[in-house]
Amino acid sequence: MSFKQFKALTFDVVGTLIDFEAGILAHVREVAGDAGKACSDDDILKAYREARASTDSGWWPDDLERCYHVIASRLGLPDNDDYAKGLAQSVKNFPAFPDSVEALKRLRKHFKLVATTNSQIWALNHMAETLDQPFDVRVTVDDVRFEKPDPQFFAYTRGVLATQGILFEHILHVAQSQYHDIGVAMRLGYQTCWIERRFAQKGTGGTLESERTEPHYHFTSLAQLADAVEKELG
Repeated sequence: MSFKQFKALTFDVVGTLIDFEAGILAHVREVAGDAGKACSDDDILKAYREARASTDSGWWPDDLERCYHVIASRLGLPDNDDYAKGLAQSVKNFPAFPDSVEALKRLRKHFKLVATTNSQIWALNHMAETLDQPFDVRVTVDDVRFEKPDPQFFAYTRGVLATQGILFEHILHVAQSQYHDIGVAMRLGYQTCWIERRFAQKGTGGTLESERTEPHYHFTSLAQLADAVEKELG
């Protein structure tokens, strides 16, 4: 398989380019004080993961306000509306993974970069700024009205790119989440690249659990993908 066939990389953003787990942990520990410090990373992320899996979940990251109340209740943490609203707003300061900005600049020399995210546009705007504005196209839940892994999200994105002359076989979908992205993208016939951000860590962190699907490409960092592209394409 050759990278020469691709014209666009469609990226999951939250979890692949932006370290949402670090952002959530930082906010919870900041507002919860000693009670938060007594909780392990796994405790907090498990409570978050289960909160997001609820049938009454809303769009991300506005839904983080509700999630904080759930996390606080389950873990016995201080709970008030300011802390909850603060978690949603803290997305503005969620960090990029250390390799994201540089790797995206390298990849942009060869491909059109497309954000395909379950986040709302207001949050993506902040995250794109954190990433030094790498995206040529942005597709959000505000546009599609459905969240991944719903196939309608992928169909909408294909339609957007088709208007720019980018056919299905020209797309490589790059993502961390097996649940939201890799599994469904493979079933839909996409070429996929799994960035396994939690390599060598136990569990799925803040991401919902799912069966593992083998992608076409598998790296443990975005820098490794950029290295592979440059090795072939220069």
